[in-house]
Amino acid sequence: MKLLKSWEGKSGLKYFTILIAGIALRFLPFKAPNIEPVMASTMPLAKKYGRTSGFIFAFLSMVLFDIIDGEVGAWTWVTAVVYGAVGIAASYYFKNKSNRPLNYLKFSIVSTLAFDALTGLTIGPLFFNQPFMTALIGQIPFTAIHLLGNGILALALSPVIFYWLELKPKLAIPTAISVAK
Repeated sequence: MKLLKSWEGKSGLKYFTILIAGIALRFLPFKAPNIEPVMASTMPLAKKYGRTSGFIFAFLSMVLFDIIDGEVGAWTWVTAVVYGAVGIAASYYFKNKSNRPLNYLKFSIVSTLAFDALTGLTIGPLFFNQPFMTALIGQIPFTAIHLLGNGILALALSPVIFYWLELKPKLAIPTAISVAK
């Protein structure tokens, strides 16, 4: 099973390192909102390990951050499920795509717009009685920053993460054949 394969040995260590590093980076002070590596990490992980791992990574990124931050609410579950769906979509989109920055950029643009529409235009009106037009107008600059951050990180970080996931450790243990040469 691909999910279990992704969590065993060095692959599992890489998976959890990306998860923990991504959550930690979200706590950096003095950064614009939504400049965070969740999308940039979800895409290569979903490409490498498939839809279940993509879903779990994105879902846990949102839930664990809110738990650590002490701000768990209905929005936690909405954003986690929607980001999990992004992880599933990424596995399908990247199934036959190469590890090229432009592929990550394209997916991040469409997914960011979908994520922000599904979360930003529903959470305020549904859970906080915010008027829809207020949510829509407020969402525009927020989404612009989100697109910029996800786009830059998709171009710069996603291909590097996938390359790192693909690296196989090389053992430097001499064998009888290598010693004889």
